[in-house]
Amino acid sequence: MTTTLERNKECIETCNQLLRGELSAVETYKQAIEKFPNETETPTLRRIRDEHSDTVAELRQNVISMGGVADTESGAWGDFATAVQATANFFGDDSAVATLLQGEKHGKREYEDALEKDSTLVPCRDLIRNQCLPRVCRHIETLEKLG
Repeated sequence: MTTTLERNKECIETCNQLLRGELSAVETYKQAIEKFPNETETPTLRRIRDEHSDTVAELRQNVISMGGVADTESGAWGDFATAVQATANFFGDDSAVATLLQGEKHGKREYEDALEKDSTLVPCRDLIRNQCLPRVCRHIETLEKLG
């Protein structure tokens, strides 16, 4: 039987994993925007980056409210995503948008996986269901239209 403390720790880790993904997204969008500052898609990419920043703040607050310490860096996933985005940027705007779309789809799967875990607490589930997942779904829809 899982204790409340163990469930809290597991939920904090899940939220920190999601937080690292969101930090990675902010970094990746920043890199794409810097590479293509004058493209017609740039305002849309800025809006999506800003929404990822909002999600970072919400996930941080959620971790802190559970008594955890929120991660501040994207870690290995961020390094990988940055390298992939740099390669896509080299090949052009269409490739960069396709890479961002792949990242959004990965993020969607991460949120869906978090909802499947028994250890994900109700406040975290609510945040994912009502804020994070709808945002990432809108991002996917927007990037598919751009691509």
